[in-house]
Amino acid sequence: MAKAKLSRRTCLYLAASAAALPAMTHLAWAQTYPSRPVRIICGFVPGSAPDIVARLMAQWLSERLGQQFVVENRSGGASNIATEAVVRAPPDGYTLLLATSSNSVNATLFEKLGFNFIQDITPVASITLTPHVMALNPSFPATTVPEFIAYAKGNPGKVSFGSAGIGSPGHVGGELLKMMTGASMQHVPYRGAPPALTDVVGGQVQVAIVTTAASIELIKSGRLRPLAITSSARLEILPGISTVGEFLPGYEASGWLGIGAPRNTPAEIVDKLNNEINAGLADPRLKARLAELGGTALALSPAGFGKLILDETDKWGRVVKFAAMKPE
Repeated sequence: MAKAKLSRRTCLYLAASAAALPAMTHLAWAQTYPSRPVRIICGFVPGSAPDIVARLMAQWLSERLGQQFVVENRSGGASNIATEAVVRAPPDGYTLLLATSSNSVNATLFEKLGFNFIQDITPVASITLTPHVMALNPSFPATTVPEFIAYAKGNPGKVSFGSAGIGSPGHVGGELLKMMTGASMQHVPYRGAPPALTDVVGGQVQVAIVTTAASIELIKSGRLRPLAITSSARLEILPGISTVGEFLPGYEASGWLGIGAPRNTPAEIVDKLNNEINAGLADPRLKARLAELGGTALALSPAGFGKLILDETDKWGRVVKFAAMKPE
């Protein structure tokens, strides 16, 4: 029997239909997503600020999307353990990462990683930008940023600054100040902000660069004196305190939190999550809760968040090399 010949139009139609199948599958997938619980992997211990932010967003997404978003803590390795777990997960939107500014620092700080953060994690949505404050012992002689820089340059070995640990936003923020000014400061790493602040109050170190949430009560009580904010804008919680950038143009050092997903996660799922997270960041109650944790809501598109990650990775890479930083 002779084989039936297909018309050219029929062939083109079938080819186009086949090409459209993956897009249609992804679209249908996104429309039904999520159909089961979603994990958000957090690289920090329960009760830490990143963990609390992750749980606040998980609760919001659970209520908005009708499925449980569950935070799973995998601390250790400066968040590298959590990141690698997400990198190895299926790109189906059911395993997400609480991405942080540590990821941008770690890209250069650690010589050998089992992943490339920029290549292997898809940016989904930013959540917060976390400014830090330079908090001084009240007896320190400088009262302005120029005076502090002049003192640090003129008194080598006499100024030490504490942070929440090697590679923390406070650490790289202090090293950035050194790189831009030539100021002489010795870094003293602590396991978290509280012990660093205790030593500033006690006079063992002269300044700590930590979150406002960690330092605000000591500032209000007068046991610490705020010198400057490390972000590009002043803070409502410390309205009279200038930014470092007002005296040192181009200086900006903040932590950030956001959500990432494995590479090749469908764009439709990424966009759906981005829309819902940004809706949460516009909610007054959630915004207020994030502010209590020292963060400023930061709503960006996936592309905008990706640019932030690229810019931060480049900037902190240069700082890490300048300071010859080594992980703990």
